[in-house]
Amino acid sequence: MPAPRRIALFVYSTKPRGGVIHAIELATALHQLGHIVCLYALDKDGTGFQRHLPCDHQRVPAQPVMGDTDRLIQQRIQEFVDYLSNGHLQAHPYDIYHAQDCISANALLTLRQRGLIPHFIRTVHHIDDFNSLYLQACQERSILEPDLCLCVSEYWQKELRTRYQIHAPQVLNGVDSKRFSILADDLGTGLREQWGLKGSPIYLTVGGIEPRKNSIRLLQAFAQVLKIHPQAQLVIAGGATLFDYQTYRDDFFVWVKQLGIEVGRSLLLPGVIADDAMPALYRCANAFVFPSLKEGWGLVVLEAIASGLPVLTSNAPPFTEFLNPQQALLIDAENTDAIAQAMLKIIQPEIAQTLVQHSRSICQTYTWENSANLHLEQYLAVIARCVDHNQD
Repeated sequence: MPAPRRIALFVYSTKPRGGVIHAIELATALHQLGHIVCLYALDKDGTGFQRHLPCDHQRVPAQPVMGDTDRLIQQRIQEFVDYLSNGHLQAHPYDIYHAQDCISANALLTLRQRGLIPHFIRTVHHIDDFNSLYLQACQERSILEPDLCLCVSEYWQKELRTRYQIHAPQVLNGVDSKRFSILADDLGTGLREQWGLKGSPIYLTVGGIEPRKNSIRLLQAFAQVLKIHPQAQLVIAGGATLFDYQTYRDDFFVWVKQLGIEVGRSLLLPGVIADDAMPALYRCANAFVFPSLKEGWGLVVLEAIASGLPVLTSNAPPFTEFLNPQQALLIDAENTDAIAQAMLKIIQPEIAQTLVQHSRSICQTYTWENSANLHLEQYLAVIARCVDHNQD
């Protein structure tokens, strides 16, 4: 067994979004393999993570920001830099410094330029198309400047090679099959009452209301379903995001009114779900619907599969990298009628059962232990290159 390594992971928030969950699970898996891990996260509300972390973690204070998104990102980068520059890294040196996002990568770049860290790694979960020149420049620095970029899908690996001429080794995402399972518990009964989950069927999606989640088309498709199943419910869970999608949200609620969908009855918007309630929420649903237009991977799809739900998602990468038509209903996410037809199809008992049976094996491949071991291979390669450079 290799000697334990000191590994620092960095993430932009404590709120349970995809990249944050990836960082939490990776930190936990590395810790369980015997390594010394610390997860650093910007903490805007002072509430910390919503679950117990077995490894060390540091909450980096983040203050309210007056100004636009450019100002927000600029301040968040500086908050990381200030916290880590104040003698912290000298007192706690690491073998590996690994950013999970653009913000923490830009902070680590500054620290490397100041000679406070020798190198850093960044995982590129996906590439955004920003209108802001400042945000675009931040993103490009976070991709071009690390000593190593990693990615979580073949699609983004190809995009990094095409756009930036960077080879980014692929590392797996995973799912905790002990946490997300088909085994029911008492919490589900309480959640049904708390959120009014009384419909039949109940469709669940996770990620909030935003453009890349394709929320408006999903809503329009659901309106078609309601004509046939008037007792159906659509639950859109989540919503904590760094960026302001208020214009899109306003458009979404205009459509809610035009389509005559009743919020609180047919459409349920519970907001950010407590981390310990997520497994039960999946088990309350009859189907998981996720016609997303852009994802780094789609961790919630794996969580839904582990929870025994039939899945509807986009017929595009990265979903098609780990799902085939026997394991999920794969649809054209830009076609509202196709989404609606698939929503009607997925609740048919024989189809739902077949999808669930064929998809369960995916969880055996995509584990956080496998992901941690792939990361360790890349970590050791970076350490070896650093040693060779110092000897030269």
